[in-house]
Amino acid sequence: MTSLTRRTVLRGAGVALSLPWLECRAQERDAPRRMLLVANNLGVLPKPFFPEGAGKGYALSPYLSELKEFREEFTVFSGLSHPGVSGGHSADNCLLTAARGAFKSGFRNTISFDQFVAEKLGPVTRFASLNLGVNIDKGNRSLSWTRDGVLLPAEDSAPKLYEQLFLRGDAEAVARQKHRLESRGSILDTLREETRRFGGELGREDRARLEQYVTSVREVEERMAAARMWEERPKPAAIGPAPEDIQDKKLFFEKFGLMLAMGELALESDSTRIVTLMADAFVTPVLKLNETEVSTQSYHGLSHHGQDEGKVRQLGEIDRQQMKLLGKTLGRLKAKGLLERTMVLYGSNMGDANIHDNTNLPILLAGGGFRHGQHLVFPRENNAPLCNLFVSMMRRMGVEGESFGSSSGALRGLEFV
Repeated sequence: MTSLTRRTVLRGAGVALSLPWLECRAQERDAPRRMLLVANNLGVLPKPFFPEGAGKGYALSPYLSELKEFREEFTVFSGLSHPGVSGGHSADNCLLTAARGAFKSGFRNTISFDQFVAEKLGPVTRFASLNLGVNIDKGNRSLSWTRDGVLLPAEDSAPKLYEQLFLRGDAEAVARQKHRLESRGSILDTLREETRRFGGELGREDRARLEQYVTSVREVEERMAAARMWEERPKPAAIGPAPEDIQDKKLFFEKFGLMLAMGELALESDSTRIVTLMADAFVTPVLKLNETEVSTQSYHGLSHHGQDEGKVRQLGEIDRQQMKLLGKTLGRLKAKGLLERTMVLYGSNMGDANIHDNTNLPILLAGGGFRHGQHLVFPRENNAPLCNLFVSMMRRMGVEGESFGSSSGALRGLEFV
């Protein structure tokens, strides 16, 4: 069954939501495909992450040994990056966009991979996508960006996310929310009329800016149209009790694990098909490494280790803990029968944070119905585009297309089962 696009649902400035569309969605629920995209913006130590050997017979690296029970269910990649995307830490906002020139004068980001796929799928779930964070600088960092290059803030509170997913207000609260959505819709209609009125009087550069603005308005309209429809429908039954919030940034792994679990709940309840999660290591302070030890510096401070043995040892502990969290996520998804149809991507914009290198990125893809159990190696000096992997993933999501970002096609060597 082919997913209906937003164009089918939205016609001009109006919205046509029909019963056949709902029937189509009910049939699609039998076999949805999903994505969980996870990033740490300081990456991992390269040497213990990347394995020796290529293909199916590669030897597990020290970090990948933490995932050994899932060896046949993930692929690790060497030699992937975004061509022309540099800038050290500032490239974290471009991990899913591949936009060049991050934060240089005049830079504007582009649509992120998750939002691109969400657009193509249309409003088949309550949330087209969910963008989550751990210790994230919400005003400045995000994995998710609109078509007009506007940052979508990440949700970093598990209780707030739980409320969005499962809790519904009384009839009066629902009516108030619908009224707010309708009022905002009226304002947007007025804004569109105003732009039409004076748009012809502007010069070329101003018209370009106006077109960007109109695109943003159109995106908001479409999100609000979907929100109005879903206000009419009951939320799914809660899966498990409401979580307690973790506000202490030192408890990085506890927060990371909690938000991974919340992302799983969102996918399991079919509240969304796409979840992104950025662990903002750059702003994470001194953190608890294990039951008995606290790091000697902030996460960022440790990342510039200069081969200092103490810092490298602490980073190794941090990296292994994240691999263990990833392993727990894969285990839970597999136990629930979701891993085969859920792509779990783990990666970073940093190939080596110690020297601010944005090439040879640590990338791992699990689940989703691919032929896994391999190490795919691409040139170290002339990396293959990471966006080629995105093209393969979007096709697995049922989105037809030949390109995204800097791609040159689907990723060679990664095949469907």
